This record gives sequence, structure tokens and C-alpha cells, in this order.
Amino acid sequence: MSDKIIKLKQLIDNSENIVFFGGAGVSTESGVPDFRSKDGLYNQHDVRFDKYQPEYMLSHSCLLNEPEVFFEFYRQKMDTRNIEPNFAHIYLAELEKRGKLKAVVTQNIDGLHQKAGSKTVYEIHGTTQRNYCTACGKAYDSDYIFNCEFKIPRCECGGIVRCDVTLYGESLPEAVVRGAVNAISNANMLIIGGTSLTVYPAASYIRYFRGKYLVIINKEHLPVSYGQENTLEINEPIGQVFKKLSEL
Repeated sequence: MSDKIIKLKQLIDNSENIVFFGGAGVSTESGVPDFRSKDGLYNQHDVRFDKYQPEYMLSHSCLLNEPEVFFEFYRQKMDTRNIEPNFAHIYLAELEKRGKLKAVVTQNIDGLHQKAGSKTVYEIHGTTQRNYCTACGKAYDSDYIFNCEFKIPRCECGGIVRCDVTLYGESLPEAVVRGAVNAISNANMLIIGGTSLTVYPAASYIRYFRGKYLVIINKEHLPVSYGQENTLEINEPIGQVFKKLSEL
């Protein structure tokens, strides 16, 4: 067991207000592809979508102007209904049950933190697990979109049923952002995991942290520090790190 894992356990044992800020790397160990890596969603060749930029197919403009394209791409690439949480999700849910972890702030839209049992989750990019009619607001579950026999899923009122995900060209949900920033601001320990911190404005929220300890768990080095003595960086897959932690 590495000294860094032991140090992380000590920090967690001595902290009572931990917030976790995570990205795509938290879910890749469950089999959910990230977006921008060489094997990520945006780099997967599919002849049906070659003439489009990936960002366009997940944009408000595409939903508005070419809804058939939007929903074909969405159904093919964004279905995580049968994906299960990995050890990272499970460990964080256990930390919350112990009263250590006060909130999860996630850039992911797959709902795996809640599936693992986490209760206080700020989904700053929304989620595929909630869906609604753009005309009347009626709520629908994920199956309605993914199993719909029509190219464009519609409500009984005639409106389009869409995912509650923040698409390119849309603003982040204000209430969720306020909650996330407040949680980070009040934390005495912030764990950043599975994110390259390149997606803005979400990545900028960590600047509100004023607590005691900053922990970074990411396969690649991140140029983030919070005072040399108070920053711990572990460059390993986050699920493996939390599994080692649970064995101490």
C-alpha cells in the first residue's frame, strides 16, 4: 500500500466536511466512454454522423433545427441505463453515509452516483435520468426516449420530450450551480477526481475552495496546487484508489 493512500485515509479520517468534484474519469471504469480522449465519444467513427461535429449533435441548435439527428445520436451514444456504478461511486456513497462527505459535484450526466446511493449530488451538466416535455413540462423516464418507436419522442400534448441535460449553447442550471459552489466554499477538504479540468465554466468552481486539504486523484497530472503541504495528488484510476482505501 502506497504512502499516498495511507495519507489519504488519514486526511479523510480527520475531515468532517468533504466535497467531491468529479468528471468523466469517474465513470469510465464502469464502461461509460469519456468525450475527448482518443477512445472517447467524440473520436468514435460512425459513418452516420461523420458529416457533423460531435458538439453540434449534442447542442441546443441540433435539437431545435435537426431533432431527428439529435435523437439518433443521443440514443446511440448516451444510453447508460444498464451501466452499473463502480467502486468510486460506491465508496463516495459510503463516505456520505458515514457523515464525512457532504456533497458530490459531478460533470457527468449518467446518474451513477445516485444509483450507488449518494443523496446530495449536484449534477451541473444535468442528467439523462430526467426527461421532460418542452411544451407542457410533463416528466418522463429515460425509457420513454430510448424505447420510443418514433424518431422524435413526443408528449401526449404534442411537444418534444427531451433529456434534462445541459446541451451546448444552453446555460447551466443556476440553482444547481449555486448549491455546488456553496458546498465547495464550505468544505474543509476537496477531492477532485477523474477530470482534466478543461470543461468550463464547471472546472472554474474549484477556485471557491478555501478549506484545509486539496486531494487530486487522476490518471494524469493536473497543474493544480493548494500549497505544497496541503495538496495530495495520486495519479491512478480513481476506482482503484478507493478500493485500496477500503482495504485499510
